[in-house]
Amino acid sequence: MAKDKKLVEAITSMDVDFAQWYTDVVKKAELIDYSSVKGCMAIKPAGYAIWENIQSELDRRFKEVGVENVYMPMFIPESLLQKEKDHVEGFAPEVAWVTHGGLEPLQERLCVRPTSETLFCDFYSREIQSYRDLPKLYNQWCSVVRWEKTTRPFLRSREFLWQEGHTAHATAEEAEARTEQMLHLYADFCEEVLAMPVVRGQKTDKEKFAGAEATYTIEALMHDGKALQSGTSHNFGSGFAKAFEIQYSDKENKLQYVHQTSWGMTTRLIGAIIMVHGDDNGLVLPPRIAPTQVIVVPVQQQKEGVLEKAFELKQVLSNYKVKVDDSDKSPGWKFSESEMRGIPVRVEIGPRDILENQAVLVRRDTHEKITVSIDQLNAKVGELLDTIQKDMLERARAHRDAHTYEATDMDTFVKTVEEKPGFVKAMWCGCQECEDQIKEITGATSRCMPFKQEKLADACVCCGKPAVKMVYWGRAY
Repeated sequence: MAKDKKLVEAITSMDVDFAQWYTDVVKKAELIDYSSVKGCMAIKPAGYAIWENIQSELDRRFKEVGVENVYMPMFIPESLLQKEKDHVEGFAPEVAWVTHGGLEPLQERLCVRPTSETLFCDFYSREIQSYRDLPKLYNQWCSVVRWEKTTRPFLRSREFLWQEGHTAHATAEEAEARTEQMLHLYADFCEEVLAMPVVRGQKTDKEKFAGAEATYTIEALMHDGKALQSGTSHNFGSGFAKAFEIQYSDKENKLQYVHQTSWGMTTRLIGAIIMVHGDDNGLVLPPRIAPTQVIVVPVQQQKEGVLEKAFELKQVLSNYKVKVDDSDKSPGWKFSESEMRGIPVRVEIGPRDILENQAVLVRRDTHEKITVSIDQLNAKVGELLDTIQKDMLERARAHRDAHTYEATDMDTFVKTVEEKPGFVKAMWCGCQECEDQIKEITGATSRCMPFKQEKLADACVCCGKPAVKMVYWGRAY
């Protein structure tokens, strides 16, 4: 039995070293491998399957609100990138440049896209002529490159996968409505599919996207009390349109600038799933995102009829994403492996179970064992998957709420950040000087100004001047 536990014992306890626990899980669950390109990861089938499920569900939701998929080049000419000053300054430290084509130096450097605003703007400047051409609701699935100094699998890598939506509208009101609509689409996806509760709100001017008028965000709290920005939606106003001359003729035949938005989610969501739901046995995947929802494990499979029965149960459960582990490993090893991989439900079937026309169901999230009649197996597994999905969201929300604190003075704020990892709600005067000072003293940054505002005090937690916003603060990934 000790040999069966070796897989789990290889994981550092999250309470001992959370960062090492995270690295152990992504490696032992075979989600990624390191590559020969420093700072870049090779996503293995188990990890990519989760991304495919994220992609599929998000893509469906995008199309329901009128978004179409397109694809833009991965290279951006330097002259194009320079057209929007604030945008260039925001990304300059992270840009990777192509200087040669084969053996010949290029006449103009090409940037490997860190994001595609400039490409879409260049495209829209030719695509949009009349009010009849609007709105443009486009999205692309691609990879981007940002030359990060410090990397960690899924959370921050030099190349990562994402989707980026770019829309163009006739009016400021339409652009604002789309910006908020997409943020709420992201939030609903996180809660309904990833079982991950989020705080919805607006970024401060300091934290907003370079070149945007306003940035909205969803912020999630990880198990270790650090925040993770999990999706953003930006209202660009007409700033990019003026820089790129994106104009249309309105109904009165007058030229107007379009109003634009951009919004994105990335493979860092996989890191969020790990850090919100995982435990010392490995991954815990919400059923709606799990590549395998049910694993059937035959016990004493060498005995007559056991393996056949396991595959029969697979057919019974064909409504779900189900696999049979018919490897020659011991049952204990198979149990540990299914837990490491986060498979929501394990079905155990052995000779005695066959005689009694039953199977044993084991929940990955709670380890609860349930004996059910094979005649009721299909219905019971469906109920169990729904229950697990719901319970995982409720547990994650309870954890977040239990680690969300309030502070009305700076001493309390500092002490809370140091001693109680999590979100700290506090009032703010709106001045960047206070935002900078809070970060310098505590390491906490403004995560968002939530849509649901509360008045905790009249004064700013930092300077004591009249407060204008309640802000969620926290240390973050």
